[in-house]
Amino acid sequence: MLVLGIETSCDETGVALYDSCRGLLVDALYSQVEVHADYGGVVPELASRDHVVKTLPLIDQIMVEAGVTKPDLDAIAYTAGPGLVGALMVGASIGRSLAWSLGVPAIGVHHMEGHLLAPMLESSPPLFPFVALLVSGGHTQLVNVQGIGEYEILGESLDDAAGEAFDKAAKMLGLDYPGGPRIAKLALAGDCSRFTFPRPMIGRPGLDFSFSGLKTHTLNTVQACKDEQGVVSDTDKADIAAAFQLAVVETLVIKCKRALKQAELKQLVIAGGVSANQLLRERLQKMLSGLGGQVFYARSEFCTDNGAMIAYAGCQRLMASQQEGLSVNVKARWPMNELSNLADKD
Repeated sequence: MLVLGIETSCDETGVALYDSCRGLLVDALYSQVEVHADYGGVVPELASRDHVVKTLPLIDQIMVEAGVTKPDLDAIAYTAGPGLVGALMVGASIGRSLAWSLGVPAIGVHHMEGHLLAPMLESSPPLFPFVALLVSGGHTQLVNVQGIGEYEILGESLDDAAGEAFDKAAKMLGLDYPGGPRIAKLALAGDCSRFTFPRPMIGRPGLDFSFSGLKTHTLNTVQACKDEQGVVSDTDKADIAAAFQLAVVETLVIKCKRALKQAELKQLVIAGGVSANQLLRERLQKMLSGLGGQVFYARSEFCTDNGAMIAYAGCQRLMASQQEGLSVNVKARWPMNELSNLADKD
């Protein structure tokens, strides 16, 4: 089955072709980072307009690269949520319309399920069951994964997601959007031991997260470091960035260790934009090695939003005879526990 995947949930336009026998054939991505950088975050209207301009040319591009034509497609998968409604509508409308014109099935894919399954595109994918840490600009969740669609939410953020906290901390330090890569780069020149930042909610039972207090602590530290002219030195910025990053990473690692113990599992998958953070990968690898377990993650280009993960996730559900009707339905919010169990469709 040859599946076209379309991802337009936020500020990246991703398309890909996945074949159920040959694997991932080709993928392409257009990032809107420069479009939104001047605003310090994603502007929904601008994101939607850019998807309108970029999606169809990207589809044509990957068709040429793969040496196939649209009539060769067996199905189409598109992101149906969660995400920005306007942005989702672009990909869903294009995907659903193209499927109708070709007379092939189409399916709306859950964005976070796509991230969760992205490591399956690697040469050594994880086997079910495992614990997944989904950590991005919009989500921070720990999930017990028994199979595709068999998801138990173990814990999630009660306020800001980890990626959102990175963006806000970066803005406090005068860094450009997106904040995660900027803080990680600046932290390399910093002393993480100079400032003591809190590890939120690690002293409480449960697996939920909260990064609002850490964000406030960062703001207070920045204010305290300002000189008489209201300027924070480059050294202070680097030290704050290093302390902030370490606090987030250690919080995530502690909660992951607890989740693995609670689920009685030794396989951990990390996915989402923040999973590209090298310090997080190193600390999780060290923790899993100590437990005699293993950590899995997607290659860097598949950590952020992309069409490959949507094509793969959609292909799995389409092969289980799932598909959508002619109507276009997208969801800004869509809990993962509402997804159907793939095993029930066999």
